Amino acid sequence: MEENTYLGRERVGKLLLKFAVPSTLALIISCLYNIVDQIFVGNGVGYLGNAATGIIFPITVVGWGASVLFGDGMATFLSLSQGQGNTSGAGKSVANSILGSFFSGVVIIAVYYALGDSLLYALGATEATIGLTRDYGGIILLMMPFALVQNTLASIIRADGSPRYSMAAMVTGAVINMIGDPVAIFLLDWGIRGAAFATILGQFVSFLLCAAYLGRSRAFRVRSADFVPSWRYLKPVLPLGCGSFLTQLCIVATTIANNILLKSYGARSEYGPDIPLSAFVVIINLFQIILNIACGITAGALPIMGYNYGAKLYGRVKETFKLVVLSTLTVCVIATALFETVPLVFVRMFGTDGGQLYTDFATGCLRIYLSLIVFTCLQKACAMFLQSIGHAKAAVPLSVLRDVLVIVLAILLPVRMGIMGILWSAPVADLIAMAITAAVVLQVWKKMGADAQPEAEHTESALKPSHPGVIITIAREHGTAGKQIGQLVARQMNIPCYYKEMTALAAQESGLAKEFISGINSDENAVMRELYLSTSAVRQAVLAQEKAINVIADMGSCVIIGRAADHVLRNRKNVVRIFIHAPKDVRVRKVMEMYGDTEAEGRKSIARSDAARGSYYKSISGLEWGNSRQYELTVDSSIGVEKTAQLICDYIGRM
Repeated sequence: MEENTYLGRERVGKLLLKFAVPSTLALIISCLYNIVDQIFVGNGVGYLGNAATGIIFPITVVGWGASVLFGDGMATFLSLSQGQGNTSGAGKSVANSILGSFFSGVVIIAVYYALGDSLLYALGATEATIGLTRDYGGIILLMMPFALVQNTLASIIRADGSPRYSMAAMVTGAVINMIGDPVAIFLLDWGIRGAAFATILGQFVSFLLCAAYLGRSRAFRVRSADFVPSWRYLKPVLPLGCGSFLTQLCIVATTIANNILLKSYGARSEYGPDIPLSAFVVIINLFQIILNIACGITAGALPIMGYNYGAKLYGRVKETFKLVVLSTLTVCVIATALFETVPLVFVRMFGTDGGQLYTDFATGCLRIYLSLIVFTCLQKACAMFLQSIGHAKAAVPLSVLRDVLVIVLAILLPVRMGIMGILWSAPVADLIAMAITAAVVLQVWKKMGADAQPEAEHTESALKPSHPGVIITIAREHGTAGKQIGQLVARQMNIPCYYKEMTALAAQESGLAKEFISGINSDENAVMRELYLSTSAVRQAVLAQEKAINVIADMGSCVIIGRAADHVLRNRKNVVRIFIHAPKDVRVRKVMEMYGDTEAEGRKSIARSDAARGSYYKSISGLEWGNSRQYELTVDSSIGVEKTAQLICDYIGRM
């Protein structure tokens, strides 16, 4: 309990510092490769070299997205497995995640070489930049499979309890790249190819360090025999990484759209097609640094806000979010002041050979495009905040809102404003997205109650005396009267029946509120349920609930209704797993009778509730809820509550 509740007791500022610093550093390091390359390329090759790296950038981001799909998904899955005390199959899932990342890199290489120059022209290359783009991209993509595996492993290593090792591997690669760039570009005179070689050398060393960790991992072991592609081991992993993958796709879409539009409208302006793209690459690098700092701060706050929201300590949630907003404002206001007053300093960091036209456009682009970066960062922080407290249905669309608006406005505004319309698309999108997001957050803020610790539940009052014997788990479709049947079976066998009592036990174990724990298996969040179930507080509630089920089972013979108890107790020998089902029409009538629903309402209620139970079961087991092969007995309760209960008792009696 001490381990679970310190997020609800420790000083908020201290917690935020502890969590935010590592996450911020990780995000900054992750973008150093591209930024360092462009600084040295801009100074050693010229502004056209920066354009070339910018054209390859969306291809690498697609790869990055694949790596976080497998990496972040596997990291979350591993955390859940560790909490459940069952990591026996984790090695196979890790191996399959590695294979998924590796083959994603292979596919990207295949597509790149199959489409050739047509792909590069589509991404913004011109006759002046195509040669440099080929030189840079052809080398960078050679390392793509290993670079993706390295990034996937970095996430897994952090989840395995070794964040310092993961950080050291990433820092080592970044340092090698920083040293290699000037050596290869200036001393060896390899030009843009030198920057690419320095990058892949750093990535390969990071890959070797991360791969070496597999021999010393804590929670899992990977054997050579595990590297066999299997959908079974990837299936529970991928949904948990979808949120990170979606974020990367938005970056890709925005970058590609801007590249194409800058090339097109630039060709009609005095700047030509190359200057706008080259300058925009510089601005995006500065944008990524500030955004990563802001997102790192918020990411560090997610487990703090999530836990305290689940524990109904709303005052601590608000205090944490206020600190996030204050920290983000401080960083962004300082950055904005510098961008607006001394833009030329930042432009010249990335090269000075572009001439006056390049300088004029780059400084103007910096001042306009990043003028409201404070709103960009706050809007992203708000979306992440909503996700951390389980509001996935609002968080997901808000997380992509700004990017979608940028693309739409970048298409519409230049019709009247020319190339400058592309630059103004960002601040206009920031204003609209911030206004909409603030309205949503304000509603959630008002609903959060006073800062009060929920009443403690006493374990002793929830547990009931029993004797050694069979443990009966009952899973049921909505509308089958499964709870009534379970209670009747328990009464006839003179053993305890547990349903709501599990929630009280889990609340005491985790420090979370009973209502929050009870709600994780409701149908309220069915639309974005996989993302909802992967949030920090929900994972803690799930693990606490599973511990409660095991405590109940230790007491002796009993009936346990719902909460995936059949899977939680799968390794115990004295467990009988029962699934209760019934024809849809029978269940609809039962729901109408019990809750006073109309027929249409009853059908919707059944669909939502069954989908929620199925998603919950799948998220913790990777298996399909209701599959008859997972149960010793499946019963059609349309024969009646009493007959179904008697049938179950007769079955138990003959064992």
